[in-house]
Amino acid sequence: MDFQLSPKEEAFRDEVRSFLDENLLPEGERADDFVGTWFQKIREKRWVGFSWPREVGGGGGSIMEQVILKDEMAQRKAPPLGSCFMGLAWVGPAIIQYGTDEQKQRFVPEILDGTYHWCTGYSEPDSGSDLASLKCRCEREGDEYVINGQKIWTSIAMWSKWMILLVRTQTAVLTKHDGITCLLVPMDTKGIDVRPIRNMSGGAMFAEVFFDDVRVPVENRLGEEGQGWQVTISALASERSSIAEVHGLIRRIAEIGDLARRKVKNGRPAIEAPSIRRRILEAETQIEAMRLNGMRFLTKQLKGEPLGSETSVNKLLRAKLEVDLGELALEILGSDAAVRKGEGTLDGGRWQDLSLNWPDVVIGGGTPNIQKNIIAERILGLPKD
Repeated sequence: MDFQLSPKEEAFRDEVRSFLDENLLPEGERADDFVGTWFQKIREKRWVGFSWPREVGGGGGSIMEQVILKDEMAQRKAPPLGSCFMGLAWVGPAIIQYGTDEQKQRFVPEILDGTYHWCTGYSEPDSGSDLASLKCRCEREGDEYVINGQKIWTSIAMWSKWMILLVRTQTAVLTKHDGITCLLVPMDTKGIDVRPIRNMSGGAMFAEVFFDDVRVPVENRLGEEGQGWQVTISALASERSSIAEVHGLIRRIAEIGDLARRKVKNGRPAIEAPSIRRRILEAETQIEAMRLNGMRFLTKQLKGEPLGSETSVNKLLRAKLEVDLGELALEILGSDAAVRKGEGTLDGGRWQDLSLNWPDVVIGGGTPNIQKNIIAERILGLPKD
């Protein structure tokens, strides 16, 4: 694929760069109200939900223009393009594709404005790598659905206002993918119990969510009853080249290299140790592999071809790098890694936190085992696990 930009795309890149020059302050100079002002400005330019149709409030941008926008933003370390991550990533696209006019009018503007957060009720204790086997029960009683069951590893459930939830409305089905329904559920509904799952550093990004006779209006169903699997796997075309993740990892490995130059071990900078240099180079090679994979994904999208299971390759690489880079930073720190907080802690314990917080990225969106199964079954054609 020839990635040479058209005149229109070149003009758009210039527009983005000019906007960044005028509005993006260096990280150390941003006041407390900077992010709020930033979101307001990019919202006015319709850069939040940039690839969404203009008739619902999006930018109507092309895939290549979205690549340009994300690339320029990532290189300059700009704040995210919108504050409602899950709403922008898949809830909004699902509502645009499957929602009623009333649902679109109600939810899409609030997702674009970042009015509140959404969480995703998919995984269950016995339905992680095999999501279609979910058992969270849902029965219709008149104009309401009654939900009983449990979800787990639900990101940001503690401060989300709404959940996009998969439930089983039918058990007598031909395949396990049938009989699943998607509901939009207010998190303050009676009968919902959210229990945070604390990680090794004391944070809590994930939660268990329990449903005890939770009643949701039928009008909150997204798509038809029993169509939940299609709603889940379908979304409007979006750019999925991993650009933001790659730029973030490039910055991370550069910062680890700087740490290795500052940290003295055995009377010499740690960067001079062959084992450290080798691991840094291995990480740089894997990051470059992610970038090149992303270009393959982008090529398919620009040709109008759908993306499928191949994106699991980059998700697997990203998970590996999150763990490996945390361990590498601790190896560079040596005995200093044992002290996470307190006076004299190198870089304020940042690297210790990095090594402990990897579950937020590695578990979210599907664990490495799930990604390996997807790659093995759907790309390599191996028997199901």
